[in-house]
Amino acid sequence: MAKTMRVLQIVGPERIEMIEMPVPEPQGRQVLIRRLGIVTCNAYDLHIYLGKSYPNEGATVDFPYPPGGPGHEWVGIIDKAGPETSLLKEGDWVCIPGGRGEKDPYPSGPAGYAPYSVLHETCLVKVPPKPIPQLAPFEMATCLAANMVDLVAMNAIRGKKTAVIGLGPAGIIGAQMLRAEGAAEVIGLDLDEKRREYALSKGIVDRAINPIGEDGKSLPLRKRGDPNPVIETSLDCAGAPAAINYLIKHTRDLVALFAVQHGPAQFDRASISGLKICGYPGRDFQSAEYALDMVANDRIDLSLTISHTMRLEHYPEALELIRSQQSLKVLFTFDESDW
Repeated sequence: MAKTMRVLQIVGPERIEMIEMPVPEPQGRQVLIRRLGIVTCNAYDLHIYLGKSYPNEGATVDFPYPPGGPGHEWVGIIDKAGPETSLLKEGDWVCIPGGRGEKDPYPSGPAGYAPYSVLHETCLVKVPPKPIPQLAPFEMATCLAANMVDLVAMNAIRGKKTAVIGLGPAGIIGAQMLRAEGAAEVIGLDLDEKRREYALSKGIVDRAINPIGEDGKSLPLRKRGDPNPVIETSLDCAGAPAAINYLIKHTRDLVALFAVQHGPAQFDRASISGLKICGYPGRDFQSAEYALDMVANDRIDLSLTISHTMRLEHYPEALELIRSQQSLKVLFTFDESDW
């Protein structure tokens, strides 16, 4: 195995370098991951690349950014297990789900935008071998799973008329999960015509509506106790105050908030009488298990969140596609030239 590798590092706003680093050695319960593919976390990547912190947009970003950061949505194979590992072994396919693990996820070596990383085995979840695009976005699926576990427990999906606002990668996963849980209908809401058309063409949603278009304006307002509502349960994957307000005005029973909110949503108390508004509950081990069941049993297809595949050195081009909203997630793959 090679002793060094090429790692992406953001060295300043809109500037990257491919630096050479040693391949780390696993210790104790750590494992060495050979990365197969990693996808962008669009908001996180774009903020850091532009020199803006995230999700706390009022903080500062120090450059050079830690090597391999902020990459964290990936799939890989365990090439070497530390002497004290008990949960995983060499050859296992793994993802990092978030919401679990011990200590720093990347204690020795780079984060995800690198061919290799060392992690504590409790930070990982074993996944079945599948095409890389179906596994690389797994971490985002565990994020959405936290909302879904709550909604299932509240009997807010099966047989219900549902809606998702924001048909980016998160909305694509959320809509698929709603359908997998037996929603009677899944309506997709997005300002972007291409995203609406994509969600419809892939069968992700049953209907696609522009919330500020004529179809969105004509959607009936919520009425408490309405026997025939258009939307009973909705999921916010946009985070904009206007998007949240739209769901509140048109959802009869429950609005679940997933996306990082970009400012406060203001509404009058009378408009939410009888409506449940659920904040993001946070990920845990159950979220990872839920997402694993969805992916392993082909109940959702995470590859639908990916629009482009590139080499890691083309990261700036990928971020420009994201900034101009010409892409969903971008997948970066690795081969022998990376080490």
